[in-house]
Amino acid sequence: RKGIDGLKIFNFPPGVLAALLDEAKEHDLGSTAHLAQLMVAETNARQAVAMGLGTVTHFYGIFESMYDDHDVQTWPHDMNYNDEQDRFTQVARQWTLVEQGSDAWNDLIQHFLEHRAFLDPTMTAYLAGRDVMRARNADWHERYTLPSLWDFYVPSRTNHGSYYFDWTTADEVAWKRFYRKWMDFVDDYKDAGGRITVSADAAFIYNQYGFGYIEEMELMQEAGLTPLEVIRAATLHPAQALFEPKGEPIQFGVVRPGLLADMVIIDENPLQNLKVLYGTGHVRLNDETQQPERVGGVKYTIKDGIVYDARRLLRDVEEMVERQKVERGISELPSY
Repeated sequence: RKGIDGLKIFNFPPGVLAALLDEAKEHDLGSTAHLAQLMVAETNARQAVAMGLGTVTHFYGIFESMYDDHDVQTWPHDMNYNDEQDRFTQVARQWTLVEQGSDAWNDLIQHFLEHRAFLDPTMTAYLAGRDVMRARNADWHERYTLPSLWDFYVPSRTNHGSYYFDWTTADEVAWKRFYRKWMDFVDDYKDAGGRITVSADAAFIYNQYGFGYIEEMELMQEAGLTPLEVIRAATLHPAQALFEPKGEPIQFGVVRPGLLADMVIIDENPLQNLKVLYGTGHVRLNDETQQPERVGGVKYTIKDGIVYDARRLLRDVEEMVERQKVERGISELPSY
């Protein structure tokens, strides 16, 4: 009655998870679950989807559904789950535990297809694990990241996701290999007819609102989706994930008479280069002036038929950042 579209579920025992999913179906609500390591020993992604889970978000529970000779990751004997560097360095080591094209791999894809499950990878959420320096120095931080949010991002024993206490080359290599295996699964599921959705899980791990969403689209292309498939994952598939549980046709997600006009207007072609969707645009050499220049960036956002000046909105954020810097007596984000 309050207009809720669905449930997002975290760590619960199997019986509670099953009851929540049953109740969601009873009320035509969608469902998604973060099947964290504290949960997957009892319920992995395969089992959760069999219970009725509609969307598997992140990567949790997927790899555990395909292990060969065990079904719980072998953690070090001195593992401390509450030490997030322990947790996130080790989770990437799963890349060695599954094999693309194996019976377990193909069977899980078929299982997800039979249950019409959505995969919502949020690859951008953990992207810094592959290259912390790149994430820390992204083009948008200086102008569009609040100093207070920057305080949250920097290494901390208390802030969730700020776990780069002593991040090593070996850790980054493990994450790069993990991403390759994760991307292969996402792409194989798409190739088999499965539906993928784009989202960002921003405000953790140097992952910034808005910018992370476009970064996720780039990662989808790296995984193997074509630009048109990426656009579909960012538009039609999320709409289906919201409306199918209700038993209703989509109200947005494609440009079609009778649907809500949710669009972005841009003077570049994102099919040629997804980077032009970033608020900071894309750096391109101007052959006439022989100088680099920034091109692209969304000009207008249309939501429910209302037109917003996207660049003015971006400037609003920049002004918030500037005000907070003045309040703090700084001219740039603190470095370390």
